[in-house]
Amino acid sequence: MSPSKRPFLNLASYEGIVFDCDGTLVDSMPLHYVAWSHVLKKYGLEFPEDRFYKMGGISTEKTAAILAAEAGIKIDPVQVSQEKDAAFMVHLAQIKPIQRAVDVALKAYGVCPLAVATGATLKLAQAELKHAGLDHLFQTIVAAEDVKHHKPSPDVYLEAARRLGVDPRRCLAFEDTEIGLQAARAAGMEAIHVNDIPHNQKA
Repeated sequence: MSPSKRPFLNLASYEGIVFDCDGTLVDSMPLHYVAWSHVLKKYGLEFPEDRFYKMGGISTEKTAAILAAEAGIKIDPVQVSQEKDAAFMVHLAQIKPIQRAVDVALKAYGVCPLAVATGATLKLAQAELKHAGLDHLFQTIVAAEDVKHHKPSPDVYLEAARRLGVDPRRCLAFEDTEIGLQAARAAGMEAIHVNDIPHNQKA
């Protein structure tokens, strides 16, 4: 069944709903790639755009470590991560909400608890959500520094469910990458790609 013909989501049937942030709630991925390209250039590292999107969901620090290891270059992943986030923040004003996901969040707000589960740092996620006017919708944000194992491991989604006080098997998750979908499903959640959100989900 095509997304346009799918019925409304029965959001009241879930105990919690968890959203990825970048590429799901906010259209920020192209700007993240610009920031990556700017920072990695000085380290002599390459990050093809198609691979950047395939690695969506992996934390910034881990991504930096992977790229450096593959190139045989020694770097401080924490420092590179901080530089990349700082480069992204310069473009913060350019991000826009992804309306189909926002419509779901608005419709679910007050029906069941909502959370964000992201591979970004808490500071970055908070800034993005605040800029997009979405920060008030979520009870909690689980970020990169909150878990030891990042997507595609389920930890970030399990922690989101724990903070919401709900069974992860009774949660719905929204993602924009295969890595993110794997993480949510490994946590026992039903997971939907943001592009497959049924139409007409406005509150």
